[in-house]
Amino acid sequence: MKLRLLIVFCFLFGKAIAQDMLIARNAQVSFFSETPLENISGLNKNVTAILNTKSNDIAVKMQVAQFEFPNKLMQEHFNENYLESDKYPVASFTGKIQEKVDFGKEGTQTITAKGMLNMHGVAKERTLTGKLTITKTGATLACDFTVPLTDHKIEIPKLVFEKIAEVITVKANYSFVHFESKK
Repeated sequence: MKLRLLIVFCFLFGKAIAQDMLIARNAQVSFFSETPLENISGLNKNVTAILNTKSNDIAVKMQVAQFEFPNKLMQEHFNENYLESDKYPVASFTGKIQEKVDFGKEGTQTITAKGMLNMHGVAKERTLTGKLTITKTGATLACDFTVPLTDHKIEIPKLVFEKIAEVITVKANYSFVHFESKK
């Protein structure tokens, strides 16, 4: 909802505000669950993120059902039994980069973003660390973090408990361009 409002705000108030916005369309978020019995991985290539270069606000949104898996049975179990994507279709992060970033200067720096990670209907405050690279055409952001399933009330049935890790590793990669660009 906040992401939609931000986009509408940019369209209503013109290019001056849009110049302060970077957008990542078709960004990628993947996860990995490793156990001695089975490894599970999923990839979502349809993630959207907006970064306000003036306020350092960042918003990320994805449709949970758009994660793809090596086999259809994993995808079905993920959507129906664990993330319940019909009931909780969206996962998001809204936060603020804590460091002062000079978006006019090319280079790479480590950043932290503090905000709310919302998935499976549960919002949890998180501080995420990543590498932000400023380029002539925009920026890239790579971030790795872990998510304990219990933080978001994702239950693992006892029957398959040994096949799914209790803490999932997440990797996110965003390629931002200036908002008005259609690349």
